[in-house]
Amino acid sequence: MYFAYNLLLALALMLSAPWWLLEMLRYGKYHTGLRERLGVVPPRLRDSPAQTIWIHAVSVGEVLAVARIVDELKMRLPGWRTVVSTTTDTGQKLAQQRFGENNVFYVPLDLAFAVHAYLKALRPRLLVLAESEFWPNLLHEAHRGGTSVAVVNARVSDRSLPRYLRFRSLLRRVMRNVDLYLAQSEEDARRLVEIGAPPERVQVGGNLKFEVKPPVASEAVHTFSATLQRDGAGPVLVVGSTLAGEDELLLDCFRCVVEQYPSAVMVLAPRHPERFDSVAALLAASGLRWQRRSKWDRQQSLNGCVFLLDSIGELASLYEVADLAFVGGSLVPKGGHNVLEAAQFGVPILVGPHTENFRDMVRIFQQAVAVKVVTPGLLTPMVLGLLQNADERARLGQRALDVMRTQQGATERTVEALLHLLPATSTAPQPEAVAERRL
Repeated sequence: MYFAYNLLLALALMLSAPWWLLEMLRYGKYHTGLRERLGVVPPRLRDSPAQTIWIHAVSVGEVLAVARIVDELKMRLPGWRTVVSTTTDTGQKLAQQRFGENNVFYVPLDLAFAVHAYLKALRPRLLVLAESEFWPNLLHEAHRGGTSVAVVNARVSDRSLPRYLRFRSLLRRVMRNVDLYLAQSEEDARRLVEIGAPPERVQVGGNLKFEVKPPVASEAVHTFSATLQRDGAGPVLVVGSTLAGEDELLLDCFRCVVEQYPSAVMVLAPRHPERFDSVAALLAASGLRWQRRSKWDRQQSLNGCVFLLDSIGELASLYEVADLAFVGGSLVPKGGHNVLEAAQFGVPILVGPHTENFRDMVRIFQQAVAVKVVTPGLLTPMVLGLLQNADERARLGQRALDVMRTQQGATERTVEALLHLLPATSTAPQPEAVAERRL
Protein backbone atom coordinates (compact mmCIF):
# COMPACT_ATOMS: atom_id res chain seq x y z
CA MET A 1 0.00 0.00 0.00
CA TYR A 2 2.76 2.46 0.92
CA PHE A 3 4.64 1.77 -2.32
CA ALA A 4 1.50 2.58 -4.33
CA TYR A 5 0.81 5.67 -2.19
CA ASN A 6 4.34 7.02 -2.68
CA LEU A 7 4.19 6.35 -6.41
CA LEU A 8 0.87 8.17 -6.77
CA LEU A 9 2.02 11.03 -4.56
CA ALA A 10 5.22 11.52 -6.58
CA LEU A 11 3.21 11.44 -9.80
CA ALA A 12 0.70 13.97 -8.44
CA LEU A 13 3.49 16.32 -7.38
CA MET A 14 5.12 16.14 -10.81
CA LEU A 15 1.87 16.76 -12.68
CA SER A 16 0.89 19.65 -10.40
CA ALA A 17 4.35 21.25 -10.37
CA PRO A 18 3.39 23.97 -12.92
CA TRP A 19 0.46 25.03 -10.74
CA TRP A 20 2.65 25.21 -7.60
CA LEU A 21 5.19 27.27 -9.52
CA LEU A 22 2.49 29.64 -10.73
CA GLU A 23 1.21 30.11 -7.17
CA MET A 24 4.75 30.94 -6.02
CA LEU A 25 5.20 33.51 -8.78
CA ARG A 26 1.75 35.11 -8.45
CA TYR A 27 1.31 35.20 -4.69
CA GLY A 28 4.66 34.23 -3.19
CA LYS A 29 3.00 31.20 -1.61
CA TYR A 30 4.91 28.02 -0.70
CA HIS A 31 8.28 29.54 -1.52
CA THR A 32 9.13 30.22 2.10
CA GLY A 33 10.37 27.08 3.78
CA LEU A 34 10.52 25.11 0.53
CA ARG A 35 13.78 23.38 1.48
CA GLU A 36 12.31 22.36 4.83
CA ARG A 37 9.20 21.01 3.14
CA LEU A 38 11.41 18.88 0.87
CA GLY A 39 13.18 17.25 3.81
CA VAL A 40 16.20 19.52 4.35
CA VAL A 41 16.38 19.69 8.14
CA PRO A 42 17.50 23.18 9.27
CA PRO A 43 20.62 23.31 11.48
CA ARG A 44 18.64 24.74 14.41
CA LEU A 45 16.88 21.38 14.77
CA ARG A 46 19.83 19.04 14.37
CA ASP A 47 21.10 19.36 17.93
CA SER A 48 17.82 18.23 19.43
CA PRO A 49 18.17 16.27 22.70
CA ALA A 50 17.08 12.65 22.93
CA GLN A 51 13.91 13.66 24.75
CA THR A 52 11.94 15.60 22.17
CA ILE A 53 8.23 16.06 21.46
CA TRP A 54 7.16 17.04 17.95
CA ILE A 55 3.79 18.81 17.65
CA HIS A 56 2.26 19.56 14.26
CA ALA A 57 -0.27 22.40 13.94
CA VAL A 58 -1.41 23.22 10.41
CA SER A 59 -2.20 26.93 10.65
CA VAL A 60 -3.11 29.76 13.00
CA GLY A 61 -6.12 28.08 14.57
CA GLU A 62 -4.23 24.91 15.39
CA VAL A 63 -1.22 26.86 16.71
CA LEU A 64 -3.49 28.72 19.10
CA ALA A 65 -5.17 25.46 20.12
CA VAL A 66 -1.90 23.71 21.05
CA ALA A 67 -0.21 26.73 22.66
CA ARG A 68 -1.32 25.87 26.19
CA ILE A 69 -0.36 22.22 25.67
CA VAL A 70 3.15 23.30 24.72
CA ASP A 71 3.40 25.50 27.80
CA GLU A 72 2.11 22.75 30.07
CA LEU A 73 4.43 20.10 28.63
CA LYS A 74 7.43 22.39 29.11
CA MET A 75 6.48 22.85 32.74
CA ARG A 76 5.76 19.18 33.35
CA LEU A 77 8.82 17.91 31.46
CA PRO A 78 11.81 20.12 32.32
CA GLY A 79 14.79 19.27 30.16
CA TRP A 80 12.65 18.13 27.26
CA ARG A 81 12.43 20.01 23.99
CA THR A 82 9.11 20.65 22.25
CA VAL A 83 9.26 21.58 18.57
CA VAL A 84 6.31 22.72 16.46
CA SER A 85 5.77 22.35 12.74
CA THR A 86 3.20 24.18 10.63
CA THR A 87 1.96 24.01 7.05
CA THR A 88 1.00 27.63 6.33
CA ASP A 89 3.11 30.77 6.41
CA THR A 90 0.66 32.50 8.76
CA GLY A 91 0.83 29.55 11.14
CA GLN A 92 4.63 29.61 10.94
CA LYS A 93 4.85 33.28 11.90
CA LEU A 94 2.53 32.88 14.86
CA ALA A 95 4.32 29.74 16.02
CA GLN A 96 7.67 31.53 15.90
CA GLN A 97 6.24 34.31 18.05
CA ARG A 98 4.76 31.85 20.56
CA PHE A 99 7.47 29.18 20.75
CA GLY A 100 10.68 30.77 19.42
CA GLU A 101 12.18 30.51 15.95
CA ASN A 102 14.61 27.76 16.99
CA ASN A 103 11.73 25.45 17.85
CA VAL A 104 9.56 25.97 14.77
CA PHE A 105 9.77 24.63 11.20
CA TYR A 106 7.67 23.78 8.16
CA VAL A 107 6.30 20.25 8.14
CA PRO A 108 7.88 18.13 5.39
CA LEU A 109 5.80 16.91 2.49
CA ASP A 110 4.52 13.40 3.12
CA LEU A 111 7.33 11.84 1.10
CA ALA A 112 9.08 8.94 2.82
CA PHE A 113 12.58 10.39 2.46
CA ALA A 114 11.52 13.85 3.71
CA VAL A 115 9.63 12.48 6.71
CA HIS A 116 12.45 10.09 7.57
CA ALA A 117 15.00 12.94 7.56
CA TYR A 118 13.09 14.80 10.28
CA LEU A 119 12.41 11.73 12.37
CA LYS A 120 16.09 10.81 12.22
CA ALA A 121 17.21 14.32 13.22
CA LEU A 122 14.64 14.92 15.97
CA ARG A 123 14.29 11.37 17.31
CA PRO A 124 10.97 12.36 18.93
CA ARG A 125 9.62 10.28 21.77
CA LEU A 126 6.16 11.59 20.97
CA LEU A 127 4.54 12.95 17.80
CA VAL A 128 1.35 14.98 18.34
CA LEU A 129 -0.86 15.95 15.39
CA ALA A 130 -3.66 18.49 15.73
CA GLU A 131 -7.19 17.82 14.44
CA SER A 132 -7.22 15.62 11.30
CA GLU A 133 -3.71 15.21 9.95
CA PHE A 134 -3.67 11.57 8.83
CA TRP A 135 -0.52 11.58 6.68
CA PRO A 136 0.32 7.94 5.78
CA ASN A 137 4.12 8.17 5.55
CA LEU A 138 4.51 10.39 8.60
CA LEU A 139 2.38 8.08 10.75
CA HIS A 140 3.94 4.92 9.36
CA GLU A 141 7.55 6.05 9.70
CA ALA A 142 6.99 7.43 13.21
CA HIS A 143 5.30 4.24 14.39
CA ARG A 144 7.95 2.04 12.80
CA GLY A 145 10.69 4.06 14.51
CA GLY A 146 9.18 3.58 17.97
CA THR A 147 7.69 7.08 18.34
CA SER A 148 4.40 7.27 20.20
CA VAL A 149 1.75 9.03 18.08
CA ALA A 150 -1.32 10.98 19.19
CA VAL A 151 -3.94 13.00 17.36
CA VAL A 152 -5.38 15.69 19.64
CA ASN A 153 -8.42 17.92 19.18
CA ALA A 154 -9.38 15.35 16.56
CA ARG A 155 -12.39 15.98 14.41
CA VAL A 156 -14.01 14.67 11.24
CA SER A 157 -15.90 17.39 9.42
CA ASP A 158 -19.13 16.90 7.50
CA ARG A 159 -17.25 17.63 4.29
CA SER A 160 -14.42 15.16 4.99
CA LEU A 161 -16.52 12.25 6.23
CA PRO A 162 -17.77 10.98 2.83
CA ARG A 163 -14.25 11.08 1.41
CA TYR A 164 -12.81 9.22 4.38
CA LEU A 165 -15.53 6.58 4.19
CA ARG A 166 -14.78 6.03 0.50
CA PHE A 167 -11.22 5.01 1.37
CA ARG A 168 -11.98 3.41 4.73
CA SER A 169 -10.32 0.08 3.94
CA LEU A 170 -7.02 1.84 3.22
CA LEU A 171 -7.40 4.48 5.91
CA ARG A 172 -7.91 1.80 8.57
CA ARG A 173 -4.31 0.60 8.02
CA VAL A 174 -3.00 4.16 8.31
CA MET A 175 -4.94 4.92 11.48
CA ARG A 176 -3.57 1.85 13.27
CA ASN A 177 -0.25 3.72 13.47
CA VAL A 178 -1.79 6.17 15.97
CA ASP A 179 -1.65 5.21 19.65
CA LEU A 180 -4.25 7.70 20.88
CA TYR A 181 -7.05 9.80 19.41
CA LEU A 182 -8.49 12.58 21.59
CA ALA A 183 -11.69 13.69 19.88
CA GLN A 184 -13.33 17.09 20.26
CA SER A 185 -16.77 15.56 20.85
CA GLU A 186 -18.68 12.29 21.13
CA GLU A 187 -19.77 12.70 17.51
CA ASP A 188 -16.17 13.11 16.36
CA ALA A 189 -15.18 10.03 18.38
CA ARG A 190 -17.92 8.01 16.68
CA ARG A 191 -16.81 9.21 13.26
CA LEU A 192 -13.16 8.39 13.94
CA VAL A 193 -14.12 4.79 14.71
CA GLU A 194 -16.35 4.74 11.65
CA ILE A 195 -13.51 5.68 9.30
CA GLY A 196 -11.06 3.19 10.78
CA ALA A 197 -9.60 4.24 14.14
CA PRO A 198 -9.31 1.34 16.64
CA PRO A 199 -12.16 1.95 19.14
CA GLU A 200 -9.98 1.23 22.18
CA ARG A 201 -7.64 4.08 21.18
CA VAL A 202 -10.33 6.76 20.88
CA GLN A 203 -11.26 9.05 23.76
CA VAL A 204 -13.12 12.35 24.06
CA GLY A 205 -10.71 15.05 25.20
CA GLY A 206 -12.78 18.16 24.49
CA ASN A 207 -12.13 21.10 22.20
CA LEU A 208 -8.77 22.78 22.85
CA LYS A 209 -9.83 25.86 20.94
CA PHE A 210 -12.15 26.81 23.80
CA GLU A 211 -9.02 27.37 25.89
CA VAL A 212 -7.17 29.64 23.48
CA LYS A 213 -4.98 32.24 25.18
CA PRO A 214 -6.11 35.86 24.80
CA PRO A 215 -3.96 37.48 22.10
CA VAL A 216 -1.28 40.02 22.89
CA ALA A 217 -2.33 43.25 21.19
CA SER A 218 0.26 44.84 18.92
CA GLU A 219 1.21 48.49 19.12
CA ALA A 220 -0.86 49.12 15.99
CA VAL A 221 -3.94 47.67 17.69
CA HIS A 222 -3.44 49.97 20.67
CA THR A 223 -3.07 52.90 18.28
CA PHE A 224 -6.24 51.89 16.43
CA SER A 225 -8.19 51.75 19.69
CA ALA A 226 -6.82 55.14 20.76
CA THR A 227 -7.80 56.62 17.39
CA LEU A 228 -11.37 55.38 17.78
CA GLN A 229 -11.57 57.07 21.18
CA ARG A 230 -9.96 60.26 19.90
CA ASP A 231 -12.48 60.60 17.08
CA GLY A 232 -15.49 59.32 18.98
CA ALA A 233 -15.92 56.73 16.24
CA GLY A 234 -18.40 53.90 16.46
CA PRO A 235 -20.18 51.59 16.56
CA VAL A 236 -17.42 49.24 15.43
CA LEU A 237 -18.13 46.15 13.34
CA VAL A 238 -15.28 43.65 13.08
CA VAL A 239 -15.75 41.34 10.11
CA GLY A 240 -13.21 38.53 10.27
CA SER A 241 -11.92 35.86 7.89
CA THR A 242 -14.06 36.73 4.88
CA LEU A 243 -13.96 34.69 1.69
CA ALA A 244 -14.76 35.56 -1.94
CA GLY A 245 -18.45 36.30 -2.35
CA GLU A 246 -18.93 37.71 1.15
CA ASP A 247 -17.25 41.10 0.95
CA GLU A 248 -19.86 42.59 -1.39
CA LEU A 249 -22.69 41.52 0.91
CA LEU A 250 -20.95 42.94 3.97
CA LEU A 251 -20.15 46.25 2.27
CA ASP A 252 -23.79 46.63 1.20
CA CYS A 253 -24.72 46.05 4.83
CA PHE A 254 -22.23 48.70 5.99
CA ARG A 255 -23.72 51.27 3.60
CA CYS A 256 -27.00 50.92 5.46
CA VAL A 257 -25.21 51.12 8.80
CA VAL A 258 -23.42 54.36 7.87
CA GLU A 259 -26.73 55.94 6.87
CA GLN A 260 -27.94 55.54 10.44
CA TYR A 261 -24.57 55.78 12.20
CA PRO A 262 -22.30 58.19 10.26
CA SER A 263 -19.38 57.54 12.65
CA ALA A 264 -19.53 53.76 12.30
CA VAL A 265 -16.38 51.79 11.48
CA MET A 266 -16.04 48.40 9.80
CA VAL A 267 -12.83 46.39 10.21
CA LEU A 268 -12.74 44.07 7.19
CA ALA A 269 -10.25 41.19 7.43
CA PRO A 270 -10.02 38.84 4.42
CA ARG A 271 -9.08 35.29 5.36
CA HIS A 272 -6.27 34.85 2.83
CA PRO A 273 -3.45 37.36 2.20
CA GLU A 274 -3.59 36.78 -1.57
CA ARG A 275 -7.06 38.43 -1.53
CA PHE A 276 -5.89 41.68 0.04
CA ASP A 277 -5.39 43.46 -3.29
CA SER A 278 -8.66 42.27 -4.83
CA VAL A 279 -10.64 43.40 -1.77
CA ALA A 280 -8.81 46.75 -1.90
CA ALA A 281 -9.92 47.12 -5.54
CA LEU A 282 -13.48 46.29 -4.49
CA LEU A 283 -13.35 48.98 -1.80
CA ALA A 284 -11.90 51.52 -4.24
CA ALA A 285 -14.93 50.98 -6.50
CA SER A 286 -17.46 50.91 -3.67
CA GLY A 287 -17.80 54.63 -3.04
CA LEU A 288 -17.26 54.06 0.70
CA ARG A 289 -14.56 55.78 2.74
CA TRP A 290 -11.81 53.27 3.44
CA GLN A 291 -8.26 52.94 4.62
CA ARG A 292 -5.76 50.17 4.22
CA ARG A 293 -3.95 48.97 7.33
CA SER A 294 -0.57 48.79 5.55
CA LYS A 295 -0.90 52.43 4.41
CA TRP A 296 -2.81 53.78 7.38
CA ASP A 297 -2.38 57.46 8.14
CA ARG A 298 -3.07 57.59 11.88
CA GLN A 299 -3.94 61.27 11.70
CA GLN A 300 -7.01 60.64 9.55
CA SER A 301 -10.39 60.05 11.14
CA LEU A 302 -11.84 56.54 11.06
CA ASN A 303 -15.43 57.80 11.24
CA GLY A 304 -17.63 56.22 8.56
CA CYS A 305 -14.66 54.22 7.31
CA VAL A 306 -13.95 50.65 6.22
CA PHE A 307 -10.58 49.63 7.66
CA LEU A 308 -9.05 46.92 5.45
CA LEU A 309 -6.94 44.74 7.71
CA ASP A 310 -4.27 43.56 5.27
CA SER A 311 -2.00 42.22 8.01
CA ILE A 312 -1.33 38.91 9.73
CA GLY A 313 -1.99 38.21 13.41
CA GLU A 314 -3.93 41.34 14.41
CA LEU A 315 -7.53 40.28 13.84
CA ALA A 316 -7.88 38.36 17.13
CA SER A 317 -6.86 41.42 19.15
CA LEU A 318 -9.15 43.76 17.24
CA TYR A 319 -12.23 41.76 18.20
CA GLU A 320 -11.86 43.37 21.63
CA VAL A 321 -12.89 46.78 20.29
CA ALA A 322 -15.94 45.44 18.44
CA ASP A 323 -19.51 46.35 19.29
CA LEU A 324 -20.55 43.54 16.96
CA ALA A 325 -18.57 40.81 15.20
CA PHE A 326 -19.27 38.78 12.08
CA VAL A 327 -17.20 35.63 11.51
CA GLY A 328 -16.82 34.93 7.82
CA GLY A 329 -16.55 31.92 5.58
CA SER A 330 -20.16 31.30 6.54
CA LEU A 331 -22.28 33.37 4.13
CA VAL A 332 -20.88 31.22 1.32
CA PRO A 333 -20.75 27.40 1.44
CA LYS A 334 -17.18 27.13 2.75
CA GLY A 335 -17.82 25.79 6.25
CA GLY A 336 -17.23 28.88 8.38
CA HIS A 337 -14.42 29.85 10.75
CA ASN A 338 -13.65 29.91 14.46
CA VAL A 339 -15.98 32.09 16.58
CA LEU A 340 -13.90 31.80 19.76
CA GLU A 341 -11.56 34.71 19.05
CA ALA A 342 -14.55 37.03 19.35
CA ALA A 343 -16.31 35.08 22.10
CA GLN A 344 -13.38 35.34 24.52
CA PHE A 345 -13.96 39.12 24.67
CA GLY A 346 -17.70 38.78 25.29
CA VAL A 347 -18.49 40.28 21.88
CA PRO A 348 -21.91 39.59 20.30
CA ILE A 349 -21.35 37.33 17.29
CA LEU A 350 -23.09 36.81 13.96
CA VAL A 351 -22.35 33.97 11.52
CA GLY A 352 -23.86 32.87 8.24
CA PRO A 353 -25.70 29.57 7.70
CA HIS A 354 -22.61 27.61 6.51
CA THR A 355 -20.70 26.57 9.65
CA GLU A 356 -20.11 22.88 8.91
CA ASN A 357 -16.38 23.01 9.72
CA PHE A 358 -17.23 24.10 13.27
CA ARG A 359 -20.58 22.35 13.64
CA ASP A 360 -20.11 21.18 17.25
CA MET A 361 -18.68 24.48 18.41
CA VAL A 362 -21.44 26.53 16.80
CA ARG A 363 -24.07 24.09 18.08
CA ILE A 364 -22.88 24.67 21.64
CA PHE A 365 -23.20 28.44 21.15
CA GLN A 366 -26.60 28.09 19.51
CA GLN A 367 -27.92 25.95 22.35
CA ALA A 368 -26.91 28.73 24.76
CA VAL A 369 -28.39 31.40 22.46
CA ALA A 370 -24.88 32.85 22.32
CA VAL A 371 -24.61 33.40 18.55
CA LYS A 372 -26.96 34.67 15.85
CA VAL A 373 -27.11 32.79 12.55
CA VAL A 374 -28.18 34.95 9.60
CA THR A 375 -28.80 34.43 5.90
CA PRO A 376 -27.55 37.00 3.37
CA GLY A 377 -31.05 38.46 3.15
CA LEU A 378 -31.33 38.92 6.91
CA LEU A 379 -27.79 40.19 7.49
CA THR A 380 -28.53 43.92 7.29
CA PRO A 381 -31.76 43.86 9.36
CA MET A 382 -30.05 41.77 12.04
CA VAL A 383 -27.01 44.07 12.22
CA LEU A 384 -29.15 47.20 12.42
CA GLY A 385 -31.45 45.62 15.00
CA LEU A 386 -28.56 44.69 17.28
CA LEU A 387 -26.89 48.08 16.91
CA GLN A 388 -30.15 49.67 18.05
CA ASN A 389 -30.40 47.39 21.10
CA ALA A 390 -27.39 47.70 23.40
CA ASP A 391 -28.97 45.49 26.06
CA GLU A 392 -29.48 42.60 23.63
CA ARG A 393 -25.89 42.96 22.40
CA ALA A 394 -24.65 42.84 25.99
CA ARG A 395 -26.70 39.72 26.75
CA LEU A 396 -25.54 37.99 23.57
CA GLY A 397 -21.91 38.77 24.29
CA GLN A 398 -22.16 37.67 27.92
CA ARG A 399 -23.70 34.35 26.92
CA ALA A 400 -20.81 33.81 24.50
CA LEU A 401 -18.33 34.46 27.30
CA ASP A 402 -20.23 32.09 29.61
CA VAL A 403 -20.00 29.33 26.98
CA MET A 404 -16.23 29.80 26.84
CA ARG A 405 -15.97 29.41 30.60
CA THR A 406 -18.13 26.27 30.78
CA GLN A 407 -16.05 24.45 28.16
CA GLN A 408 -12.76 24.55 30.05
CA GLY A 409 -10.67 21.49 30.92
CA ALA A 410 -9.59 20.12 27.54
CA THR A 411 -5.95 21.13 28.00
CA GLU A 412 -5.57 19.31 31.31
CA ARG A 413 -7.23 16.16 29.97
CA THR A 414 -5.10 16.23 26.84
CA VAL A 415 -1.80 16.73 28.65
CA GLU A 416 -2.52 13.93 31.12
CA ALA A 417 -3.33 11.57 28.27
CA LEU A 418 -0.16 12.52 26.38
CA LEU A 419 2.03 11.97 29.43
CA HIS A 420 0.70 8.41 29.67
CA LEU A 421 2.23 7.73 26.24
CA LEU A 422 5.71 8.51 27.59
CA PRO A 423 7.87 6.26 29.77
CA ALA A 424 6.90 6.59 33.43
CA THR A 425 10.40 7.70 34.42
CA SER A 426 10.21 10.57 31.93
CA THR A 427 6.99 12.05 33.23
CA ALA A 428 7.76 12.29 36.94
CA PRO A 429 7.61 16.02 37.74
CA GLN A 430 10.73 17.64 39.12
CA PRO A 431 10.41 19.34 42.56
CA GLU A 432 10.89 22.80 41.09
CA ALA A 433 8.20 22.13 38.48
CA VAL A 434 5.75 21.05 41.17
CA ALA A 435 6.52 24.16 43.20
CA GLU A 436 6.01 26.36 40.15
CA ARG A 437 2.61 24.80 39.44
CA ARG A 438 1.50 25.36 43.01
CA LEU A 439 2.40 29.00 42.74
